[in-house]
Amino acid sequence: MDGLDALKGKYLEGISGAGDEVALEDLRVAALGKKGEISLKMRELGQMDPAERQAAGAALNRLKDEIDAALRAKKAALADAALDERLKSEWLDVTLPGRPRRQGTIHPVSQVTEEITAIFADMGFAVAEGPQIESDWYNFDALNIAPEHPARQEHDTFFMAREAGDNRPPHVLRTHTSPVQIRAMQTQGAPIRVIAPGRVYRMDMDQTHTPMFHQVEGLAIDRDISMANLKWVLEEFCRSFFEVDSVELRFRASHFPFTEPSAEVDIRCSWEGGQLKIGEGDGWMEILGSGMVHPKVLQAAGVNPDDWQGFAFGMGIDRLAMLKYGIPDLRAFFESDLRWLRHYGFASLDMPTVAGGLSR
Repeated sequence: MDGLDALKGKYLEGISGAGDEVALEDLRVAALGKKGEISLKMRELGQMDPAERQAAGAALNRLKDEIDAALRAKKAALADAALDERLKSEWLDVTLPGRPRRQGTIHPVSQVTEEITAIFADMGFAVAEGPQIESDWYNFDALNIAPEHPARQEHDTFFMAREAGDNRPPHVLRTHTSPVQIRAMQTQGAPIRVIAPGRVYRMDMDQTHTPMFHQVEGLAIDRDISMANLKWVLEEFCRSFFEVDSVELRFRASHFPFTEPSAEVDIRCSWEGGQLKIGEGDGWMEILGSGMVHPKVLQAAGVNPDDWQGFAFGMGIDRLAMLKYGIPDLRAFFESDLRWLRHYGFASLDMPTVAGGLSR
């Protein structure tokens, strides 16, 4: 096949003189593209006799490989040259003194957790913690949650994988921080007064739900505790947390396996002008669940229900943050967007206290 040497010289010279990757790509398309010169030469092979086709095909393949290798080498050389230029312009003198850096911010979930802890600490509650991977017994059985309860189903709970033939009790990603209450009573006995903030996991995902979120649960056990004590604690918490002079709570009868009686708690509020105002208006908003600890839960934790009684409550930390600071979408809490964090974040050294003020 005639003209291959000229074609080779033409493209090798062009590749050698290419000044950037754009020019190099133009050469690649002109030579090896679907309508490139070498591709068109390949189409001529079908018109040749077998002997001539074999020789011409081998020559074209060698030419194609040489040009392709030259293109790759030139592309690498251009990339190295660009990197050298960038390094020359971005060099850093490590002997210079350090530059001042922007102070970081505290995530709203961390801030609200600190606010909640400060309020309950002022009322005599300690902080208790526990593992996020719990046994089925701590997460369900000890809390009087029956085997047929919907919360145990796979559509609501993350069960840990087990090997075939493993007969040990199943483990789950805890669906609430209530197991911490059981562990705290087993360790400390009664009387006890603790809150248990932490991460929990459920199979849910929308604007107000995520598979991983944060809860805080409270527990108070003593000899003469009643619903009246629970009501006072929750009123004081809401008044301090929302930083208002007074609040009005409404207790609605409900059902939770671990409390009896149980109550959903609503707070009086208004949404005038799209802004939430706590303690005024004609609206009500559900904020938490509560009740008197079920005797079976006390027994499971090694506390005699004939001598002791108490209350428990639970609320979502993420939801409280949304309500207090006007955050519209729960999913943004977990997207690692620095712009969002700079807008909603808190100064790292402003520790919340009940006396000094909780929020900025």
